[in-house]
Amino acid sequence: MSNYLLAYTGGAQLSTPEEQAEAMAAWGAWFGALGGAVVDGGNPVGAAVSIAADGSTATGGASGLTGYSILSADSLAVAVDLAKGCPLLPSGGSVEVYEIVPAM
Repeated sequence: MSNYLLAYTGGAQLSTPEEQAEAMAAWGAWFGALGGAVVDGGNPVGAAVSIAADGSTATGGASGLTGYSILSADSLAVAVDLAKGCPLLPSGGSVEVYEIVPAM
C-alpha cells in the first residue's frame, strides 16, 4: 500500500449556507464511502505566496490549489479510481493524484 496526495483545484463558489451544507454532505458521503482508504481528509487552502528560485515572491499560488486529501491505495490506478468520485468534479473542479514517495 502507498499513500497518494489528491490535489484539488477549482470548483464552484458556494455562496449560500444551503450550498455549503450540501457540499459538506457530499464530501462526508464520499469520505464515508472511501472508508479506511482515507489517511487524511485534508482541508481547503487559503492565501498563498509563490517563491521563485531567486527569492522573489508573488501573491497567489501558481498551481491554483484549493485543497488536498491523502488516500491509501494498492496502486496509482486504484487511487485514481477512488478520486473519480470526488464531489469537486461535478462543479467544474479537478483532482490531480500523486504518489507520495517516502523519503524521510
